[in-house]
Amino acid sequence: MSRTIISTKDAPVLPAPLSQGVRKGGLVQVAGQLPLDPATGNIVGSTVAEQTTQVLRNVTAVLEAAGASLEDVLILRVYLTDPAHLAEMNQAYAEAVGEPFPARTTVYMALPPGMLVEVDALAAVDG
Repeated sequence: MSRTIISTKDAPVLPAPLSQGVRKGGLVQVAGQLPLDPATGNIVGSTVAEQTTQVLRNVTAVLEAAGASLEDVLILRVYLTDPAHLAEMNQAYAEAVGEPFPARTTVYMALPPGMLVEVDALAAVDG
């Protein structure tokens, strides 16, 4: 079973040795997406809610490039810079993802300056 690299202009391309996504069989792994505008590379928003919305747009773009959608996601992993941002992120997340929600893990960590949230995803799709 071969591995397919997923790439789209609708999500930011980072200056790092990684692929936006990888598909192997029915699994799609989306690399951690940051709150960047794919066209400009600039950070979108100054609040956790604004950044969460942009990050999930980027995740969705990579999923769609792989032939998947948020409905195919098994787990989203959310990385926040501050536990105080959890409630605000949860609200934006719930609006963007919708029910039924996939499994989720939330981790607190440092991110590049100005960035408050990062999200990666694992999806399962047919064939």
